[in-house]
Amino acid sequence: MIYAVIATGGRQYKVSPGDVIRVGKLGAEEGKAVVFDKVLLVNNDGNLDIGAPYLENSAVAGKVVRHGRDEKIRVIRFKRRKRHLRRLGHRQPFTAVEITGINP
Repeated sequence: MIYAVIATGGRQYKVSPGDVIRVGKLGAEEGKAVVFDKVLLVNNDGNLDIGAPYLENSAVAGKVVRHGRDEKIRVIRFKRRKRHLRRLGHRQPFTAVEITGINP
């Protein structure tokens, strides 16, 4: 089984071919191919390659499945005895990417 650890959007993801991951919003359109070149680690059937910090000449290919927004996160600010209550909501945009291949 082959898998890789990639970095994108300030986060790290463990991916295998066929996985669908949600990353921070990317500028690519739906159906277009994307390439993640910040590969930290590749495990190819027990052969472990570790980068320092990234692997040279390694990439992970993917296809944009869809764009969307996560569920709403409710934030409430409340100060007792001050008659202060503030309600906020936030929905983080994301891009769902299907991993099509890993090039070690």
